[in-house]
Amino acid sequence: MQLNGRAIHIESGLKTSLRAMNLQMAILDVVNNNAIGFDKIGYQRKEPVVSSFAEYVGAYALSKTTNDTVGRIAASQNPLDFALQNKGYFQVQTKDGIELTRDGRFKVSKDKELVTLRDEKVLSYSGSPIKLHFMPDEMKDVKVDRSGKISLYNQQTGKVEYVDTIAVVSSNNVSVSNPIVMQGYNEFSNVSLQDEFMRMMPIPKNFDANRQMFLIHSNNLSKVISEIGKV
Repeated sequence: MQLNGRAIHIESGLKTSLRAMNLQMAILDVVNNNAIGFDKIGYQRKEPVVSSFAEYVGAYALSKTTNDTVGRIAASQNPLDFALQNKGYFQVQTKDGIELTRDGRFKVSKDKELVTLRDEKVLSYSGSPIKLHFMPDEMKDVKVDRSGKISLYNQQTGKVEYVDTIAVVSSNNVSVSNPIVMQGYNEFSNVSLQDEFMRMMPIPKNFDANRQMFLIHSNNLSKVISEIGKV
C-alpha cells in the first residue's frame, strides 16, 4: 500500500487473505462431510487436493479425489444386502443416467426387478435391469454367489434357476474380473474419525492466521484513508 496524495492498494493484501480464508473453509467442508459420512453405507472418503496458484484463485484451487479402499464390512442378515470385498461399484439406472455405488442395499420391486432403496434399477453386465422370473415367497430364496451370479430357488419345482449376473465395474465402467460379492453384508464407510479430526486441527489455525492478516491490511488501509482525510 502506497500513499502519494491518494491510496494505491496493492493486490496481495486484503483479497489474498480473503481467498485464503475461503479456501480453508472449503477444505473444512470436505473434512466435515467425511466425518458425517462415517456411518453411511457405501460412503467413500474424499481427499481435498489444493492445486498451484491457490493464492490467486482461492477455493477454486480445491478439488477432491475419492479414496476407493474397501470400508468396514458387517453382517446384516438381510439376503438382499450385498457388499463388495474388493474395489468396484454396482451400476444403477437413475433418472440422470447410469451411476455407480457401493451401497448394496437392494430390494425387489412389484415388477420383480432388483432396485435400490430409492427405487433405482440395478443393472446386469448386459446393461439391462435385473428382473426375477417370479416373486419369491421369501427373500432368502434369492441367492448370490461371489461372482455376482443371481439365482432364485423355485419352491414349487425344488430347483434353483439362474436369473442374471449383477454388474460390478471400476470407476471407469470397466468390468471387474473378480468382484467377490458378499450376500447378507453391508459395507460402511472407509472413513477414520481419528484421522479426520487430526486433519481438521490445523484448518482453524490457518483460517485465523489469514484472518489476522486481513485485519492488519484492513487497519492499514483505514489509517491511510484517515491520513488522506487530514491532508
